[in-house]
Amino acid sequence: MRRHATLASVSKRPDFSIATPEDTTRLLDDTAKLVQRAARMGADLVAFPEVYPQLGCPGPLTEHAESEDGGTLDTIRELAREHQLYLVWPRYERTRTGQLYNSSVLVDRTGEVVGRYHKMFPTIGELEAGVLPGDACPVFETDFGRVALIVCFDLNFAEIRDELRPRRPDVVVFSSMYRGGLECQTWALDLGCHVLTAISAELGRLVDPGGHLLRLATYETLLCQRVNLNKRQLHMDNNWGKMDAMLEKYGPDLTFEFATQEARFVVGWERQDQDVDNIVREFRLEPINDYFARSRRVRQETLSKV
Repeated sequence: MRRHATLASVSKRPDFSIATPEDTTRLLDDTAKLVQRAARMGADLVAFPEVYPQLGCPGPLTEHAESEDGGTLDTIRELAREHQLYLVWPRYERTRTGQLYNSSVLVDRTGEVVGRYHKMFPTIGELEAGVLPGDACPVFETDFGRVALIVCFDLNFAEIRDELRPRRPDVVVFSSMYRGGLECQTWALDLGCHVLTAISAELGRLVDPGGHLLRLATYETLLCQRVNLNKRQLHMDNNWGKMDAMLEKYGPDLTFEFATQEARFVVGWERQDQDVDNIVREFRLEPINDYFARSRRVRQETLSKV
């Protein structure tokens, strides 16, 4: 069941890399301090920027790809287990058969790898350097909601959103070298989910399902915010008029957040005893994607009669 969760991300260029054993130790020591700080803030998930351990390495970064079964991931798994939180660790890595990917790895509270996402749209430069594109955008189940991972250049391609939309992620983690800016808000509004960014610069951000900016990280590096993931975005058509009846029955247990200019609103359930989708069904609210699908169907039926 979706619930309240504290989402955190690190946005900075690391001071060290994995270029030498000494630098690797310094990188992981600094990473451990950031994870500990986030844990003390109550973080359920901490995300890092794109190819974080390779940033700062000399020469082509892909030449410093790590084995998918080892390298810095061993320490990341230990940190996740020690602090009992989820970690998103992006890096260049090679599979056992030698394939090179720009990956984002999700590790759970027990230190186990939940899964990994391979960047679906590497840049042309990456492709020319041998990085293979991923062919799927999975959504991972966590104990607080459904999490999807994307990487940098991916943000420019609606094909990924189209793949994610029916899977209804609650959080999309965007690990990147560039900031994303308004595109992050577009993704959040389109998918009706939170978007958390971790970038190798300032201005990492957290965006809510209505496309509103909740938190912006500047020089302090670590963004940490508690949010309610038990929400559903709806179109105002056919749903707007039911708000008073919903409030009459449930009062402040329900929240409403408005994206008025986009004719959408987000309904949230504040308690932890049921899923907000139960409220959607109880009041016969029409989910936004169902509404758009019905609009397409009725349009096609109308055209067929012409």
